[in-house]
Amino acid sequence: MHENPEQDITGVILVGGKSRRMGKDKAFLEVAGKPLFERVLEVFRESFAQVVLVGNREERFADYGLPVLPDIYHGSSLGGLYTGLHNAATEYVFVSSCDLPFPSAEVLRYLCSLRNGYDAVVPTTANGYEPLFALYAKSCLGPIKRLLDSGDFCAYAYYPQVRVRYVAYEELARFDRDGRAFLNINTPEEFAKIGGNL
Repeated sequence: MHENPEQDITGVILVGGKSRRMGKDKAFLEVAGKPLFERVLEVFRESFAQVVLVGNREERFADYGLPVLPDIYHGSSLGGLYTGLHNAATEYVFVSSCDLPFPSAEVLRYLCSLRNGYDAVVPTTANGYEPLFALYAKSCLGPIKRLLDSGDFCAYAYYPQVRVRYVAYEELARFDRDGRAFLNINTPEEFAKIGGNL
């Protein structure tokens, strides 16, 4: 257990996804007997003093005793990030999707430690940016709102307008010893590969 949860960062878990490719709600698929959402929540609860959920799914997550914020802009992870940032009482939020099978508390805390002087701290891997396991400051609200208002929902199209600390995977590898921190599961086949049961 992390002894000093971050006070000036709100943990924001995006729970509004439709899981179309999976065919059932990814948040509650189980790996090693624990729903994916709870795996993310466990890391967030030990890392942040405040945790909120974002998405129009209050009834599905009511049992967790956390605020569930309805989307201000519907239908995208960028809109979810905007809702979390807009409502946060802290200067920073750390955002994650709700369906990471192996979220890493060590990677999360390292990313948070780099925030001074930046509007965003974003990991990069061989697959590109990882905008949904990243840290953002309130200063991103304006650029994100302009993007959303223009109808563009790309999660990183506004990065050139803010000060981003890009964190190459090589810098994070020592915290992610099994190389699975950014694994994302979208299909039943991918889920079966990691030993999950549908």
